[in-house]
Amino acid sequence: MEALAQRLVPDEMWAVASTLMPGQRVRPQGGGRAATDARRVMVAVVYVVTSGCAWQHLPRSFGVTVPTAHRWFARWTRAGLWGNLHEATASDPVLADWTRAIRDCASLRDHT
Repeated sequence: MEALAQRLVPDEMWAVASTLMPGQRVRPQGGGRAATDARRVMVAVVYVVTSGCAWQHLPRSFGVTVPTAHRWFARWTRAGLWGNLHEATASDPVLADWTRAIRDCASLRDHT
């Protein structure tokens, strides 16, 4: 699984993506669950959008529930993460190609 995660979200891409993500929402009443690991969610989301997999068929081995992956995908899409990530990686030909593919696939899935 680690090799797949590294192919889907390489360290160089994660370094850029993590700076572009919207901040976590704070619950006014406090409490709640600890936030899920954002990189793990990103790996799951990138897998779904680039593989054509249905959200409900996201393998459990990603360690992210379907509702969590879809909720974060929708939030990141509304924040413009996919386009911003592609623009931020434009100077690296390999990352630019991959983030363009992710952006294009994500735009096909965007029903928010």
